[in-house]
Amino acid sequence: MNFSFLAKYWPYYLEGMKNTVLLALVTVLLGGLVGLLLVLGRISGRRSLRFLAGAYVEFIRGTPLLVQLFIIYYGLPALGIKFYDNAAASAALGIGLSEFIPGVIALGLNSGAYVCEIFRSGIQSINGGQTEAARSLGLSHWQTLRYIIFPQAFKAVLPTLGNEFVAIIKESSIVSVIGIADLMYKANVVRGNTFLPFEPLLIAALCYFLLTYPLSRILAHIEKGMNHA
Repeated sequence: MNFSFLAKYWPYYLEGMKNTVLLALVTVLLGGLVGLLLVLGRISGRRSLRFLAGAYVEFIRGTPLLVQLFIIYYGLPALGIKFYDNAAASAALGIGLSEFIPGVIALGLNSGAYVCEIFRSGIQSINGGQTEAARSLGLSHWQTLRYIIFPQAFKAVLPTLGNEFVAIIKESSIVSVIGIADLMYKANVVRGNTFLPFEPLLIAALCYFLLTYPLSRILAHIEKGMNHA
């Protein structure tokens, strides 16, 4: 084992970890928004909305993330939608926007399908009697969802949503194939520069572990506290 390259290349890993966390945070925000819209469609009284939301979820869950990433990355420019790098923004983020935005879109749309199912399971776990009680008090369907169902469902699924964030950190490594300078991309740069095929990957795996393990323990602690509440 030869890890002497770390003396020179450790900033690459720090930069990759920063970019990975940034990518995961933006993806979580986009995925949460998409998931919320999808779950509203899935529980809608309109059959057409339920069908469209259900078809989207099944398609996303039934196709590989890599394929979805390539569809977004190559498909949007083919439709005339292009993202151009901004020098100031790219310098501040350390990532080219022309790769970062399609990567976030692909990850966010993928995550949204799973977040939708997480929300839906939380909503279904709420006792139906609460909906009936709210309606008997004169609350509308949307008021019932907003003030009664969603707050309880969100509390119920919070640990699962946290686990989705952990999964995104790990799954985001796939965006390295389109040139986003995340942790995996930086590890491959180090491999190319040092001609070491194995050791840089071990360091990358350790970095991913350092990102996900503390978060997993925090989420486990939160879940334990909620169970005793």
